[in-house]
Amino acid sequence: MSSNVNLGDRVLALVATPPEPDVARSPRPRDAATRVIDGAASKAALAAGTLALPVGPLGWATIAPEMLAVWRIQRQLVADVAALYGRSAELGPSQMLWCLFRHTAAQALRDLSVRVGERVLVRPAAQAVLRSVATAVGMQLSQQAAGRVLSRWVPLVGAAGVGAYAYWDTRQVGRAALALFEHEGVIDNPV
Repeated sequence: MSSNVNLGDRVLALVATPPEPDVARSPRPRDAATRVIDGAASKAALAAGTLALPVGPLGWATIAPEMLAVWRIQRQLVADVAALYGRSAELGPSQMLWCLFRHTAAQALRDLSVRVGERVLVRPAAQAVLRSVATAVGMQLSQQAAGRVLSRWVPLVGAAGVGAYAYWDTRQVGRAALALFEHEGVIDNPV
């Protein structure tokens, strides 16, 4: 359980303060976001695949750094998508958490969002709620990390699989950010 809490703390620290965007508002945000998502997915695949190359026990030691490297890339992706739509001021910890982990820990995130027609409303959350959600996400991610141990025993095939998953995962984060930021007035976050 302590590793789940530790991972939950890392998740909470990751989303606490969104990073500064690397891009400016775009006149064609969807096109620009598609390019940013593709670039981030490729970067995440390369980072994860490279960190998954060591085999056996040495490879186990690279699981946490691999996850953190991919999350940092994804975190920047969310900030960049928000900036492309001119909505950086609305990006807070709840929105960051929702975009990063919606596709992997949807059940844990159910208290942060509400569907309004085709739009999503992500509500600001108190620190206690964020901590609770981050701990639940951490538990889900710990189970996924256990599955990654197997990939560390198959040198190149395992690294390719880890890279492919990081690519897919990062594209899902980008799609979540698009779903959140491309519609006006769907973020309930005091500015």
